[in-house]
Amino acid sequence: MVVFFALMGGLGIALMVDWLLFAPWAKSRNRSSAIKNALLHAGMGNLAPSKFIVICVVCGITFTLITLALTASWLFALVFCIFGSFAPWVYLRHQAAKRQAALQEQWPEVVDHLRSAIRAGLSLPEALSQLAMVGPQILRPLFRDFALDYRATANFAVALDQLGERLADPVADKILTTLRITREVGGTDLGHTLTTLSAFLRDDVRTRGELAARQSWIVSAARLAVAAPWILLLVLGTQEAAKDAYMTVGGVIVLSLGMLVSFICYRIMLRLGTLPVEERVLA
Repeated sequence: MVVFFALMGGLGIALMVDWLLFAPWAKSRNRSSAIKNALLHAGMGNLAPSKFIVICVVCGITFTLITLALTASWLFALVFCIFGSFAPWVYLRHQAAKRQAALQEQWPEVVDHLRSAIRAGLSLPEALSQLAMVGPQILRPLFRDFALDYRATANFAVALDQLGERLADPVADKILTTLRITREVGGTDLGHTLTTLSAFLRDDVRTRGELAARQSWIVSAARLAVAAPWILLLVLGTQEAAKDAYMTVGGVIVLSLGMLVSFICYRIMLRLGTLPVEERVLA
């Protein structure tokens, strides 16, 4: 009976996670595409979605074995198995947010380099390829790949599409779309457009930096509020009296409701403490 309630509680939590983390319109697509997009946003495009799923499974098993060794309770092991399975996804989201913030600070410099190269008389492919040597350090490998793609295909549009897929950033989509239109239809206002875009990006970075500094405590409080009760539960699991109390039907219900409440509250606090993320409408 205890195992049955534990499995039902885990199934309910998994359904809630699936509903909250994956958009309803993504159901028609392959599940691996959502994981692939998350890996691209985190700068881990070389990692296959299947390998990431294996990592999640391995983390879940590791958490299960560690909890089982500490508490000798399959119920506690099942709870922390769920936490362990989603730990790589939480890390992936954290890396994506960290990379997004780093890229936002670097795009004004990229635009300035492009403007200077174009004013110096370089072609658009040459200006982008030059960023592999003079651009921001975090973006040099990506522009180096663009240069290799352009040399291999001699097709600016194809190389630009592959660069946009690797960058997976809405600001990059705007810059690359501007360069694509200029390449296809021509125009003499590219320098002025890039100057305006650079000023806009710097204002956006400054504003977001101020807001992020004020709201960072909300995210930290959310993580602490969620982690503290479960760490305490792990400590209590080493005591026979507490373990026996949670092994009852009432204990299983308490744990299931606790996980549900913790997850919902964590999502709400993150939603309140996270700045809106610009969507890739030009991808």
